[in-house]
Formats: sequence, structure tokens, C-alpha cells
Amino acid sequence: MTRVAVLGARGRMGAAVCAAVEAADDLVLVARVDLGDDIEQLVAAGAEVAVDFTRPDAVLDNVAWCVRAGVHVVVGTSGFTEDRLGQVHTWVGGQPSVGVLVVPNFSIGAVLAMRLAAQAAPYFESVEIVELHHPDKVDAPSGTARRTAELVAAARADTGLDTAAGEPRGGPDATTDDPEGARGARVDGISVHAVRLRGLTASQEVLLGSPGETLSIRHDSHDRQSFMPGVLAAVRAVTGRPGLSVGLDAVLGFP
Repeated sequence: MTRVAVLGARGRMGAAVCAAVEAADDLVLVARVDLGDDIEQLVAAGAEVAVDFTRPDAVLDNVAWCVRAGVHVVVGTSGFTEDRLGQVHTWVGGQPSVGVLVVPNFSIGAVLAMRLAAQAAPYFESVEIVELHHPDKVDAPSGTARRTAELVAAARADTGLDTAAGEPRGGPDATTDDPEGARGARVDGISVHAVRLRGLTASQEVLLGSPGETLSIRHDSHDRQSFMPGVLAAVRAVTGRPGLSVGLDAVLGFP
């Protein structure tokens, strides 16, 4: 039985994770931690794995504490830039037996959609990303969109599309006047547009186009239960994956 603690346990995702862990036959929930609670209770509870669904402004402190305490971490909190990942990599370097698994999206469907987008991206002249979430989400663009843009940009760079005719990695764009930022954010040269709308949970659409055709790769999560199989898979895997890992691909057996 793996002993699991949940950080951000009173949030929507945290509460769902608590319920999923309690329902699993091979896991036991030993601590629920939220704002104002003492994270030191993880040691007293004997937690082996902590699942973090807190906030971008709190997650790094939580990860640092867990690594120092020898507790493996599964991170579902957004906001992980290359600089932040580099910081975590430094921390785990000093604790080589500890695993930290940072997951932009726990939905298996979303992971597949990201892989498909990266495979398709080199074959189209243009690509843009639209991510759609509920209005209570505090960061934009989403971690999933950021990761998707990085994968797409890398796939296009391998074929030289990022340097062709000096175009950005997302493809041709004649826009010269955009004082309000209507063309979205640029992540590794890919335009990313964030929608915040009541009624949504989490969706993403990757739009690809070439002369005479377009391709849309879309994934929708309608309920937070869609993330739970991925969360549990990550919890089960992280103890055997020392160091820093990003994404569910390897956990799910993808190359």
C-alpha cells in the first residue's frame, strides 16, 4: 500500500484526487493538506507520495519541502516554465532517490491529442492552439497548451519550418498592428489563445492548415473524473522514477 498525501485537498481537483486514492485498492490516503495547514504532517503520517494541486505561487515551495523530506511528488499544478523545471531538477539532483513527476494534463485523451498534434505539425504550413477553461483557473495559458506548443515547435524545428523565410514556428503571419494582443500569446513561436468561460471544464484545440485544407485536433474534458486514471497511474509510477520527469507519456508506455 503506497501512502499518499494530497496538497490542495479542499480544492476541486484535490477533493477528486482524495476520493480516487481512497477508492484504490493499492493506495491509502494518509494526509489532506490545504491552505493554513502544516505540511510537516506529511512526515508524521509517513507519506511516501504527495500529489500537488495547489496554486502556481505555492507549488515550488511545496515541491522543495517534499524533496528535502524524501517524499516523492506528483505535480498537477500549472505554471511550470523551463526555469521552474530547471529549479526542480537542481533540487532532485541533491536527493537522487526522490522522484518528481510534473504532469501538464492527466487526461489520457489529452496526452494522445498532444502527441498527435506534434506528429501532424511538420506537415502543415500553419498551426495555432486554442485552450478553453473555466473562469476560476488562475493561470494562462494552461500548462497543457504550453506543453503542446513546446512539442509542436520542437517537431517543426526538426524539419526546419521555424527558420523557413524567417517565419515564426507557427507559420506565416502578416499582422503588424495588434495593440490588444488579439493574436494571442507566443509560446516557442506558436500562437496560443486562452478562453475562460463558465460551463467549461478543460478543452484544447490545435488548428493546423495548409493551402486548401485544415486539420483540427480537439480534446474535451467534461468532468474532473477524466483526470483520475492518469493521476493514479502517476502516483503508482513516481516511486520508481527517481529524478525529474515531465508528462505521462513514459508512464503510459509511449515512446
